[in-house]
Amino acid sequence: MKTKELYGVMFSEYPDIVDVAQIQKMLGISRHLAYELITSGQMSGIKIGKAYRIPKVKVIDYVLSQRSIGGASARQEVRPDEQACHV
Repeated sequence: MKTKELYGVMFSEYPDIVDVAQIQKMLGISRHLAYELITSGQMSGIKIGKAYRIPKVKVIDYVLSQRSIGGASARQEVRPDEQACHV
């Protein structure tokens, strides 16, 4: 499935633009890793004032890119009690 098709299915309970706390919940990762993904350019976002805002479609693109290279990187801190993605 393409990003456009998945947009209505993945993370449907989240708004079109998300913040770092929401990315943490969406992916089940730490705050530190969420900021690292954004600042390293692995996930596109924009800084508005002191806070980052990330289009939900960029989170979906990131998840799809991780699936295409064989899964999550070893540095990701996925919590076992949270589902990493809602497909």
